[in-house]
Parts: sequence; structure tokens; C-alpha cells
Amino acid sequence: MRAVLLTLALLSARVNASDWADGSGVDIEVRPGVIYHQASGEDLKLDLYLPLDRKRPRPLVIWVHGGGWVSGAREVANLRLLPWLQMGWAAANVSYRLARQATAPAAVEDVRCAVRWLAERASELGLDRTRIVLTGGSAGGHLALAAGMQPVPNRFDRACAMNGPGRWRSGEQAPVQVAAIVNLMGITNLPALLEPGTAGRGYAIEWFGSLPDAQRDGLARELSPVNLVGPHTPPILSFHGDADDIVPFDQAQQLHQALAAQNRPAQLVPIPGAKHGFSRAQMVEVMARTRDFLTHHGVGVAP
Repeated sequence: MRAVLLTLALLSARVNASDWADGSGVDIEVRPGVIYHQASGEDLKLDLYLPLDRKRPRPLVIWVHGGGWVSGAREVANLRLLPWLQMGWAAANVSYRLARQATAPAAVEDVRCAVRWLAERASELGLDRTRIVLTGGSAGGHLALAAGMQPVPNRFDRACAMNGPGRWRSGEQAPVQVAAIVNLMGITNLPALLEPGTAGRGYAIEWFGSLPDAQRDGLARELSPVNLVGPHTPPILSFHGDADDIVPFDQAQQLHQALAAQNRPAQLVPIPGAKHGFSRAQMVEVMARTRDFLTHHGVGVAP
């Protein structure tokens, strides 16, 4: 009997998934290439996916692509948004300046500006600004953490264009914070990667460019999520392969030791045997764990 019920449940899930896929082209509005910021002489863009039914504000996930801050593009991550759209969320994936355009901390500034741009337009877009989740993989995981863990106010928001009368009069910016962060194999302790040798990583060295050592080291500490933990830190869920040879697994462990030391809500899920990236089956588990974590912390699914 249990086998029959399980079979029926699986068939029902497939039918529902098929129905959703069949109708998604009608149900979801796509706004590609929206300019959210200008920096270094470039238009920085995001792609926005909005459920047409926004009578009640929708939660928003913002995906940040990886590539060691030196490569990658937002477009390759479009399919990463599908599980969130199926849950009824709005979604955005963002571009940011790579090292060849601007070295650190430009990418952190850009992601902060993307978050601010979307939060400040939440009413007109039908978004719930109290339920914004940042997520990304690898360097994108770092940027989701580094942007989402910033206190309010913070210096990286100063680069963002202000929306409203504050730009011309007070100079005050409304506080913008995220509700949760989902970190996939992100970098958390930058100084550990900046020395050539066994522990060093070329992509991290390249991102900081030719800054003098003292300035580079200070900035690396400032941009390291392990140093950003505080009472303002939102719930953080991390996934990391315990055999990762690009971003060492101990980067995830260090972050969660820092979170535990300050009693911040967090969970680390090691992926046994995984290197830098997850299989299909592992990603299914990642999303199941993500839904449970967000529901537990009050972010939940869309109505």
C-alpha cells in the first residue's frame, strides 16, 4: 500500500511540475537586461522574472553568478531560478563588474546596489521587501554573503544611486537588509587565499589586483564573511562539498564557527564527496533543504 501511495505521489508531482512548466510562459513576466546601476563606464544589468499575479507581494530571490570574480555571466544561471519560480517567487539574476573591469571591492558594491535597486522598487514591482533572499555559488556565494551580511549603514551602499528626495536634500538612504542567505560553496575567508602556494588561489589574487599588501590585506579582511557576523546577520544556510578543491571546505566551517560563536541562526550542510559543484540529485536535495530552512525561519514560500 505504501508503495502505491508513493507512486501516486510521484506521479502527482510530475503532473504538477508539467502543468507549471507548460503555463510558465504565460504566468511569468520576463524583463531582461534591466539597468540597475552604472559604474566604471558600464551599464550593470539584471534579468527580472515576475509572476503576473502579484495581488499579494511576492518574495524575491536574487541569484549571483560565480566565476572567481574574474569570469562568468548572469545568463548562464537562468535555469537556477526555475525552482524558485515554481515556488511562486519573483527572481532576479545580476551582473557585476569582474576583475578586468574593476578589482575588489567593486563586485560587492554592485551586488549591494542591485539589492537596493530592487528593494526600493518593491511596491511598484509587487515584491515583498521583507522577504528578499540572496543566493549564489562560489564567488557568487561569497558576494551573496558579503552583500547580505553588511550592517546598515555600510560604506558599500554609498556607491549606489539614491532613489527619491534624499539624493537632492538629506543624503539619507533607507535601510535595506535581506531576510536570509543561501550560500553554495562560497568563499568566506579571503586572506587565506591570497598567498601563492598550496593554500592560495589565483582567482582571489587577481581580484585584488596590484593593491599594496597592507591595503589588500585590510580590504580582504573587510570583505570576508567570517568577519561580518553580528547581531544584524540574517539566517544563513550553506552547502559545501567536503572534497572541494577550488574553494576549500574549511572556508564553510570557519564561517559557521563564527556564526555559532555569536548564536546566529545558521546551518551548514556538507555534501559528501562533492568537489566544486553538485550533481542533479545533490541539487534536488539542496533545494529541499532550502525550502525547509526558509520556512523554518519565516521566509517561507509564496502564497
